[in-house]
Amino acid sequence: MTRVAVLGCGYVGCELVRQLQPDHEVVGVRRSESGLRAVEETGATAVKADVTEPETLAAVPDADWVVFAASSGGRDAEAARETYVEGLRATIDHFCSRETVPDRIVYTSSTGVYGDRDGDWVDEDTPIGPETERGQVLAEAETIARQRPIDDTDGTVARFAGLYGPDRYRLDRYLEGPVTEGHLNMVHRDDAAGAVRFLLAGGHARREVVNVVDDEPVEKWAFADWLAAQCGEPEPAKRTVSERLDDPELSDAARNWIGADKRVSNEKLRALGYEFAYPTYRDGYRAAIEAYRE
Repeated sequence: MTRVAVLGCGYVGCELVRQLQPDHEVVGVRRSESGLRAVEETGATAVKADVTEPETLAAVPDADWVVFAASSGGRDAEAARETYVEGLRATIDHFCSRETVPDRIVYTSSTGVYGDRDGDWVDEDTPIGPETERGQVLAEAETIARQRPIDDTDGTVARFAGLYGPDRYRLDRYLEGPVTEGHLNMVHRDDAAGAVRFLLAGGHARREVVNVVDDEPVEKWAFADWLAAQCGEPEPAKRTVSERLDDPELSDAARNWIGADKRVSNEKLRALGYEFAYPTYRDGYRAAIEAYRE
């Protein structure tokens, strides 16, 4: 039976663990006691380790597939570098130096590496252009994931769009407003995990990058109005990017993030054969809308 180690078994990782069982032997790796309990609740084997402390990785058993889904916890760029660059490099070196090396390593990145494209379409062939320190860190980690593994191990980068799903629908943000213009690129948690499972199980995208995003990027204003109508609420207030950037308290990183507008294509993932559980936000938000209206 194929053994899978999911490092950073959190929001997406725990769902991936659920989808991989019972056909695979799965190990979920977390550094906190609460995280370990969450892994145990999925039925997987929970192992305590921390990618920023490489010596702890010895506790993780050999694995055929390694998924690096660790998070820096939303901290600053220095913490992001420690996790995504140093932690990923140490993880690859550790597993690839073992007597039994993994066949695959998947690193979960972000479509934020594209930066601002003035609302144009981007795909895996589009040169990336991160405009924040964090985005630059993620881009560096992508290079490590694809190039550092030894010949017997293939690295893959799965670029996640904005994640949503159970406990992360954030209805209030859009129902209460004000909503800033631009496009939303989203993927439901179940499809983020499902795409990684699909890439691994099918042997797809070895040493490649794949965008993990649903079928329909949507303008934020249109999405907010649709959501309000579905929830029986009035349309929220709107504001332009210029109006949002007038806030003198915004950090430089926030300014770059707010101004980054693009539409991300999932044509490659679709062409590989992945079938979405939630092809668009209309499907993915249905449960949240029904719960809101009850």
